[in-house]
Amino acid sequence: MTTAPGDGTGEGAQEAAAGSSRYAARPWLGLLSPAQRAPLDPPPSVVHAFRAAVARAPGRTALGYFDGRLDYRETDALSDSVAGHLAARGLAPGDRVAIMLQNTPHFVLALLGAWKAGAVVVPVNPMYKSAEVAHVLTDAQVTAVICADRDWGAFLRDTAAASSVRIALTACELDLQTRDDARVLGFERQPPTDDAADLLAVARAGRAAPAGRDPAAGDTALISYTSGTSGTPKGAMNSHANIMYNAERQRTGHPVEEGSCYFALAPLFHITGLVCELAACFANAGTLALTYRFHPGVVLDAFTEHRPAYTIGPSTAFMALAAHPGVTRAHFSSFRVISSGGAPLPPALVEEFRAELGPYLRNGYGLTECTAPCASVPPARTAPVDPVSGTLAVGVPGPDTVVRIIDERGADLPFGEQGEIAVRGPQVVSGYWRAPEASAAAFPDGELRTGDIGFMDRDGWLYVVDRKKDMINASGFKVWPREVEDVLYGHPGVREAAVVGVPDAYRGESVKAYVSLRPGATVDPGELRAYCRERLAAYKYPREVEILPELPKTTSGKILRRELRSPP
Repeated sequence: MTTAPGDGTGEGAQEAAAGSSRYAARPWLGLLSPAQRAPLDPPPSVVHAFRAAVARAPGRTALGYFDGRLDYRETDALSDSVAGHLAARGLAPGDRVAIMLQNTPHFVLALLGAWKAGAVVVPVNPMYKSAEVAHVLTDAQVTAVICADRDWGAFLRDTAAASSVRIALTACELDLQTRDDARVLGFERQPPTDDAADLLAVARAGRAAPAGRDPAAGDTALISYTSGTSGTPKGAMNSHANIMYNAERQRTGHPVEEGSCYFALAPLFHITGLVCELAACFANAGTLALTYRFHPGVVLDAFTEHRPAYTIGPSTAFMALAAHPGVTRAHFSSFRVISSGGAPLPPALVEEFRAELGPYLRNGYGLTECTAPCASVPPARTAPVDPVSGTLAVGVPGPDTVVRIIDERGADLPFGEQGEIAVRGPQVVSGYWRAPEASAAAFPDGELRTGDIGFMDRDGWLYVVDRKKDMINASGFKVWPREVEDVLYGHPGVREAAVVGVPDAYRGESVKAYVSLRPGATVDPGELRAYCRERLAAYKYPREVEILPELPKTTSGKILRRELRSPP
């Protein structure tokens, strides 16, 4: 990271003051369209936006799931009943509800139902294993869990029993459609249980939503767990206002006609999918098309069927779609906006995609702590590529957002110099759940210190050139090395372990582990990969394991990851 010259009292201080006015002047405003510069007056919450859509277009399809369709009126009534059930079971306003589901209508009914009941939603990655879920349930002090019936029977029942959970609903994600596409829906319906209510049965019970529990803009909507910068997963507290600000900026800044189809390419349990797909769609009274999880062939079929106008996803998804043997330009002919976020977007992919398939992939940048995007490529603009590093610009901030590039002291750096990216704006969260010290460190005076390294040019284009030194970004998912190392240390043959990110043409980065073995141990890399795969989400386990006689260390015995990242 570059440090501004001076000691803070002479030329350095003067440069810092000049830098402050430099970023505060928002040079990027000249790159924004009139729609992007216009003031916003978003509704207080997604619930309010959804109910407005119900009033405008009650018979319009809200959710499309293979051959299943739910209109706005039906979705409203079904989610009302979920809210009524939760309230009747004793869920109080402010209680936490964990939702661990794939991209299905069940997720949407659970989300709207929880918010209508006044709850705070805790999205949980369905790839998580027992220990990963246990941390979230315990730390967030979760009262209710809504999950797939298979996960409840496999491990969540036991995991929840050791936590504060006292309400459980399960969903069979084969419901609400009849195609049973084996490419993504290749599982069996589970028998009913007496310790968890069926979500769909609850939704169809016809209960009314409890009165007086509509969320206020300042209420916490989500506790979104992120590894942050310390390695311990922390819950970012996204307010309803945070969500609706970014949803409205997405709707107005990347406009498609009201009622258009939004395709849920990014997972809804991830902040990008929830804000930029679900919330923006409902704010625009659109149709949200869902296909359980990502499979290139299934997605392309859905593009043909639903004719979406908008989607957002990681670069890895677009790589897979472009590589599918059956892909044609016709699959993308209905799109008006395609955005990419969550993983580095190679300039070569952007050009290949545009040349072969038609759409221009619009880059974007954001974090859980800023409720998805804080910069994006404006309509009718093409992101420049930095001639020195070959990095594609991630976009420009919005009119109400100030992005600064700062040194270690928090002083502004000149345009073109690399430093930490800091973000201030209405999308930035207030802090982390039950973590005042971590909140104070990450949000001094309300400004998010991202830990990402980048620079801004004089026109306001933002470039991200590096990330937190040890964080691994695999297909848009963050992996903290110590979590993987702790699993490896549980293997009886492992003496030392260090995990780093390595370049991966498909995932952006993948996880690699270096280990040394205990004396006399005979363990091969395949055994260690399998060991981790059984205990970690699919994107976390190491794709490569290299066994070394000894790992490099400092004189104090600390393992040097940086030497493993850049071997001689």
